[in-house]
Amino acid sequence: MKKSTEKPAILTNTAWSFAGTTAEHFREHARRSIPFYDVGHDIVCKLSDFFVRADSIVYEIGVSVGDLLIKLVRYHRDKPQCQWVGLDLEKNMIKKAQEKFEREKNVSLQIADIVLYDLEPTDLVVSYYCIQFISPKWRQQVIDKIYNALNCGGAFIWFEKVRASDARFQDVMSTLYTDYKLEQNYSPDEIIAKTRSLKGIMEPFSTQGNMDLLKKAGFVHTTIVFKYLCFEGILAIK
Repeated sequence: MKKSTEKPAILTNTAWSFAGTTAEHFREHARRSIPFYDVGHDIVCKLSDFFVRADSIVYEIGVSVGDLLIKLVRYHRDKPQCQWVGLDLEKNMIKKAQEKFEREKNVSLQIADIVLYDLEPTDLVVSYYCIQFISPKWRQQVIDKIYNALNCGGAFIWFEKVRASDARFQDVMSTLYTDYKLEQNYSPDEIIAKTRSLKGIMEPFSTQGNMDLLKKAGFVHTTIVFKYLCFEGILAIK
C-alpha cells in the first residue's frame, strides 16, 4: 500500500473571547448554543417576583447585551424606584446593551470585574451562564461576595453549564449536547473549533461542586429550578 505523502494538519489554538465583534452576534449565538435560552429568562423573571421589592437593588453579573436585564426591568415596570445594575467585563457588550436602556432611568450598566467589584446590599443577584467563565481560583470569593451582599431573604439565581457526576454520565451528556448543536445546524468543524477555543476559558463545575460553593459561602436553602442535560439553574436564598 502506498503511503500518503500528505502532512497531518497542524491544529492551532484560538481562545474564545467575548471582546471585539462578539457582541454583534451574541444573541443569535447564545440562542443556538444554550438549550431553552429564552425559557430560562422567563424562569428568572417569574422567580424574581418573590424577591424584588419596590426599593430593591438588583444585580446581573455578566449582563452581556442586556437581553435578560431588559426583560426583568419591563417585568417589574410597576417598581420604578427599583435599581437595576448590569455588570460586564467587556465594553463592547455594555455598549450594545446600552441601546436597549436609553429610556430607562433606573438602570446602570457598568464595565466591571465582579472579582474586584463591591456589591451594595441587594435583594437579588442573577448570573446567567457567566460564572463558568470566572477562574476557579476566584469562584468561591465571588460566591462569598454575593452571599454577603444579599439582604436576609434575598436570593441568588444562578444558571450554569455543569459537568456530570462521573465520567460515564459526562460522556452521555457531552454526546447528547453535540447532537443538539448539530440539530442547530452547527457543522462538525464549528463544534470542534468551539470546543478547542474554550480550553482554559470555560471551566464548569459539577452540580455538587456548585452546591459546595454555595454551602461554603453560607447558603442553606438551595434548589434546582431548571435542568436540561448539562444546563442547570439554581435558586439559593439567604
